[in-house]
Amino acid sequence: MRFTLRPESSAADGVRIRSFSLGDIPGVLWTPDGAAPGTRPLVLLGHGGGRHKEAPDVAARARCFVRECGFAAAAVDVPGHGDRPTDPELDALATANGERIAAGADPYPLIAGFQALVARRTVPEWRAVLDALQGLPDIGPGPAGYWGVSLGCGLGLPFVAAEPRVRAAVLGLSGARALAREAERTTVPVRFLLAWDDERIPRAEGLALFDALGSADKSLHAHPGPHSAPLPPDEPAEAARFLARHLA
Repeated sequence: MRFTLRPESSAADGVRIRSFSLGDIPGVLWTPDGAAPGTRPLVLLGHGGGRHKEAPDVAARARCFVRECGFAAAAVDVPGHGDRPTDPELDALATANGERIAAGADPYPLIAGFQALVARRTVPEWRAVLDALQGLPDIGPGPAGYWGVSLGCGLGLPFVAAEPRVRAAVLGLSGARALAREAERTTVPVRFLLAWDDERIPRAEGLALFDALGSADKSLHAHPGPHSAPLPPDEPAEAARFLARHLA
């Protein structure tokens, strides 16, 4: 793993920012500025479809987890996104899906199939990134959390189900198709977000995914609006408090 300290790291802001690469996986790590060696929780953040590891909402949540909770936070570009090399297979599938949706096809089955394909690659990638980051002296082998909605949920839920180091997760804006099995295997506390008027993920599918979660400690947070509507303004702080309860 190779690191580069970012120029926008600021002691005044209290957040140290480092770019890193693990093989061909590019990522960003946010940690408390001046953090002494020791164990601290690490929250992994998944970005949305067509976006990247430093999308404004991802970076804002990472800073919130660092400043409000003293955690470390990290995000990586998933295949076919951000600074990742061009992937002809994924590009061709995404183009074909876009054409079918434009012609009137139901987007949800196409989205579910695409995410299931990508998740087979991202789960081992995330586990390798977690291994490497927990080897750093200012993170160590502490508990991990996960935050991701939309594509971040489609890829993140299989990771949460497979990784015992993840102790709590914020998920949502996704449905049960292709994820029901992973949901049943997920037993950690989950905060699940649902866009009530989601035009891409049928409401019944989102509710079915929440219902399928094997977690005894789970809560459903629904808000009005379509898939792309901004999350409620209090959601970042609520997510930080939720993860802090289970990781700190």
